[in-house]
Amino acid sequence: MAAIEVRGLVKRYGDLEAVAGIDLTVLEGEVFALLGPNGAGKTTTVEILEGYRERTSGDVSVLGYDPGDPPREFRERIGIVLQETSVEPELTVAEALDIYGAIYPRRRPTGELIELVGLTDKRDDRVKTLSGGQRRRLELALGIVGDPDLIFLDEPTTGFDPSARRQAWTVIENLRGLGKTILLTTHYMDEAQHLSDRVAVIARGRIIAAGTPETIGGRADAKTMIRFRVAGVALDSLPLVPVRLDGGFVEIESSDPTRDLYTLTRWALDNEIELEDLVVDRPSLEDIYLQLTDDEVTA
Repeated sequence: MAAIEVRGLVKRYGDLEAVAGIDLTVLEGEVFALLGPNGAGKTTTVEILEGYRERTSGDVSVLGYDPGDPPREFRERIGIVLQETSVEPELTVAEALDIYGAIYPRRRPTGELIELVGLTDKRDDRVKTLSGGQRRRLELALGIVGDPDLIFLDEPTTGFDPSARRQAWTVIENLRGLGKTILLTTHYMDEAQHLSDRVAVIARGRIIAAGTPETIGGRADAKTMIRFRVAGVALDSLPLVPVRLDGGFVEIESSDPTRDLYTLTRWALDNEIELEDLVVDRPSLEDIYLQLTDDEVTA
């Protein structure tokens, strides 16, 4: 079942077409990442799905409702976590959740939410005393206090240090475990790759690629790069043909990395040669994203 179904979505501001005919499907229970550079139409699209911006044309269904004319039940079934939420600084964590939760007919217990986002030891601390990462986790708890079926996460870990980001990822994975559908926007490609079931890249108001993090943009078929340094060896003596020499490193492009790596390491062992800093890598989601968006800009 689709939690979000979009067909031919268009949003114009005068002569500017911010969203230019998007088709999009987000399935129930999945984490879907919408990626794109600033000004690509990403925020406009999400705000239309949330019901906070009117569309020019196209068909949009969110949890079976038209967000352009939503009933109250629609608001009760979605949760929105913005990049920054204003919370009364004198409230404690528990008080903030109690007050926000009081308006929802169905809500998750305060203690459960506090545990879910990892703020158990901050339950009775005032909001103004929380660190940036702790405040962000509180904002996430506030976004799901009404036990929504669909959660919009807008750049949930912006400004986090690596440890705090990993903790936030655990929270999002916990939400997935509860069966929630999550639409995620992020500029961190490792975050999208780690959390998402599927991703879509938007540029110039259009979806230019969509798929799983492993297959989008032909990533599954992309060639693997074998990279290493070797001293005192002529390049023409290597068992494989290098594609380039980069800063003292030899790079070999491979479409059969298992076989080619075996050939290379067997040759090195037979000749008592050390392959220093040996790395086997294929294009990351970030590599594919940059290629897709750079191609779109230069097209």
